[in-house]
Amino acid sequence: MSGKNVLRRIDWLSIFFYVLLVIIGWINIYSTTFEGTSTSIFDFSTLYGKQLFFIGISFFVILFVLFIETSFFERFASIFYLISIVLLLGLFLFGKTIAGATSWYDLGFFNLQPSELAKVATALALAKYLSDIQTDIKIRKHQLYAILIIIVPAVLIVPQPDPGSALVFFALFFVLFREGLPLSYLVVPLILLLLFVTTLMYGTVWVAIGLAILVVLVFTLKRSTVKIPLVPLISGIAVAVLFSLSVNFVFENVFEQRHRDRFSLWLGLEKDEAKLEQIRKSIGYNTYQSEKAIESGGFFGKGFLEGTRTKGDFVPEQHTDYIFSSVGEEWGFVGTSAVILLFTFFFLRLVILAERQKSDFGRMYGYGVISILFIHYFVNVGMVIGLLPTIGIPLPFFSYGGSGLLFFTLLLFIFLKIDANRLKEGI
Repeated sequence: MSGKNVLRRIDWLSIFFYVLLVIIGWINIYSTTFEGTSTSIFDFSTLYGKQLFFIGISFFVILFVLFIETSFFERFASIFYLISIVLLLGLFLFGKTIAGATSWYDLGFFNLQPSELAKVATALALAKYLSDIQTDIKIRKHQLYAILIIIVPAVLIVPQPDPGSALVFFALFFVLFREGLPLSYLVVPLILLLLFVTTLMYGTVWVAIGLAILVVLVFTLKRSTVKIPLVPLISGIAVAVLFSLSVNFVFENVFEQRHRDRFSLWLGLEKDEAKLEQIRKSIGYNTYQSEKAIESGGFFGKGFLEGTRTKGDFVPEQHTDYIFSSVGEEWGFVGTSAVILLFTFFFLRLVILAERQKSDFGRMYGYGVISILFIHYFVNVGMVIGLLPTIGIPLPFFSYGGSGLLFFTLLLFIFLKIDANRLKEGI
């Protein structure tokens, strides 16, 4: 497809949302990193200047994607995936450590984070594999291969350590569910997670009592209409109780202290007020200050460059993982609501684009894009407002970071190019 046809057929509404998010994000990066001296926005020694530079580089990434053949991404998806795996492995030998995580390659002028590339490559590889098997995901062998495609990069990222980035890959399971993976693959982990949390909060005894009450209720309410196999039910209850018994051992002996502190803060497990306050000042400090910054913004906010907590550097990493708190302080409830609505409309538009694809590859890759962007958005905002434990992942197109912006842009515009070309080649 010629460049002129691409520009005519591309979804400009999605591009509008993208540009708006990048602009608002940069404004807040400027606000959180501006030091009060009058310097040019093109001063590349400043963080906002560097981000502006990467916004410019992203423009060339967009041009590259839009003017390359769409089939290129599907044909070489497996190669991209293998390259990303090699780069992740190379971090164990040549990686640069930043903020305690060996997640970067030092290229001199630029720090490359290969986990960002791996997200794009894994979304492509998963879509390629599923389209090759014609979405026959109900066959166990195909399920195993698809799950391995998702898990391998996540396993390599965890020991960096970067559990936040590793978590993002599991969002790609939603692509599998969209294509027909049995819901039991989702139900079982959710049940185990629920058992884990309830055991930490109430103990194994109360979990066992709760399970017993549930069984009695099921037999009381459903005995006339549903025949429940007794042996599988008892086996399931036994497994649940055994799992519950293992929770405390895992929590105390497998988790590190920082992980235990985060769960204690999130679930309110710590009853000692003095120790709880100590946890808030260490592990929970960022979230506490973030909540206070958003709260101080009120309805309309304090105004651009008027955020006292932002100017006072109360919120650590505010230009990266906690940038949403600057929106709350300076633009208030109105500003945060506008940003949330903007993301919501953006995701809804991407769902519409994914559903209108003419090929399995285009649809599956589209849902891969949505899954990755949404998990970043959901976890980041949930973390900043205190609904989720602290997990260090950026807000897409918003947070400071060259690697993040470039690869989020690449992830999105590959899909927009596929969508623009969908009628020409069945894609």
